[in-house]
Order: sequence, then C-alpha cells, then structure tokens
Amino acid sequence: MGDLTRATGAEVRAACRAGTHTAPTPGLALGAVQANLVILPRDWAFDFLLFCQRNPRPCPLLDVTEPGDPEAKLVAPGSDLRTDLPAYRVWRNGELVAEPTNITAHWRDDLVSFVIGCSFTFENALLAAGIPVRHIEQNVNVPMYRTNVACKPAGRFSGPLVVSMRPLTPSQAMKATQVCSRFPRAHGAPVHFGEPNTIGISDISRPDFGDGVEIRAGEVPVFWACGVTPQAALMQAKPPFAITHKPGHMFLTDLKDTDLEGV
Repeated sequence: MGDLTRATGAEVRAACRAGTHTAPTPGLALGAVQANLVILPRDWAFDFLLFCQRNPRPCPLLDVTEPGDPEAKLVAPGSDLRTDLPAYRVWRNGELVAEPTNITAHWRDDLVSFVIGCSFTFENALLAAGIPVRHIEQNVNVPMYRTNVACKPAGRFSGPLVVSMRPLTPSQAMKATQVCSRFPRAHGAPVHFGEPNTIGISDISRPDFGDGVEIRAGEVPVFWACGVTPQAALMQAKPPFAITHKPGHMFLTDLKDTDLEGV
C-alpha cells in the first residue's frame, strides 16, 4: 500500500489485514487515534475492566466489545480485531507463547476485547507544535520500561506501571506537558521527568519493550504512562489465556486525535 504516514486508520487496518504491514505503527496515519489491545475470556473481563477504571492514566478505555465479537464498533466500525493489527501476543498462564500477525486461529466465542488509548495518538500534536519525537526520527519503536510504581489492584489484576519515554530539553518538556494534557484518554501529561532511577529504571539504554533511542546533550528523559501496563499485569495475574497487541504494533481507529481532546 506504500507510505502509510498520511493514510487513514482504515487504510492501515486494511494493510494489516492483508498482511502487507507487520511493523510498528509510530508515525502512521498521523492524526488518527492509535490504541492498545487486551483480549480476555469473559470470566476475567470484569476484573480487568475494574483494573482499567482504577488506573485510567495507563489504561484509558476507548471501547469494550461484546463476548465473541471481534468488531470495535465504537471506534472503528467494520474493523476486525483478529486481523487488523500488525502483530499480536498470545499468552497462556502469564507466559508469552506466540507473536502472530493474525489471531483468527486463536479466536473464541467467550473473548472480550478492550481497546485502550495510546500515547502515539498525541505525537501528531507534538510534531505540529515543533516538539521532536525521537523514535519517529530514528524510525524505531518507542522505548518502554517497567517501573517501581505500583498500579491500584483490582480483583486478580495488579502490577507495575509501564512507561514510554521521549527525550526532550526542559523547555520542550514543558511545552509537551501542555500539549499532552489535552489528551487524557491517550495517557495525558507525562508522569515523570529526569532521573530514571527514581522510578526504578536502572539502565535507560535498555528498555523492557521497544527500542532504545538517542538522548542528546541538554535533553532529559520524559516518561508517560503506557498501555503496555496491562501486559505487565497479565504476567502477574496469569490468566489461562489472553491476547494483546505486540508493543508498538497498535490498532488504528477511525477517531481523530482531536476527538480525544479534553475528554
């Protein structure tokens, strides 16, 4: 399908469905809302819904499906969550067992899908404000880290906050905070600036998920709550079966970033 930077969310989904796009999605369909995905059996769904409600910063819900329905009707009518992401992760008892590009063979009638806001959504606004986004510049996945900050537990779910990182100068960080505060359902403002050790990150060059990026002279690491947080909670709760997106390989919705401003 060629360059997907200026594509629509539906065009990116179509490329994923056709198997022609299996790479990370930062910088794609600029202006379209990107989303994380968690899929769980119905008997685990209420606990996870409660976990999202208690931890809205890393887990801002955009849509929840009926059991067995793979269509995210609220945010992407006509979509198929089994095929429309570049890559997935399949979990059994908290262990990662597969990373397919299509989950049709894993689908079950009792599965409930949760579509969760993603920080990639506000990157178009950052770029429009003249704020650099390093992982897009370097054409890599965003770096993501487990922290020592505990999420609020809910039912069988608990675990650490996961954060994404973008290096900025102090003045850029202030401006980014103003921009991102407009998008509370895409993780909102940063949760931490500067010293990574304070939140339990011992080596900033070695992210737990995604790729490392260059931090230049005069820049500090700036951290946002991240939608990979549920994957850390899944590892701890160990549900018998679950599916998530592969970190950085997001679901492109039909919503525009402006649709999430101030909501």
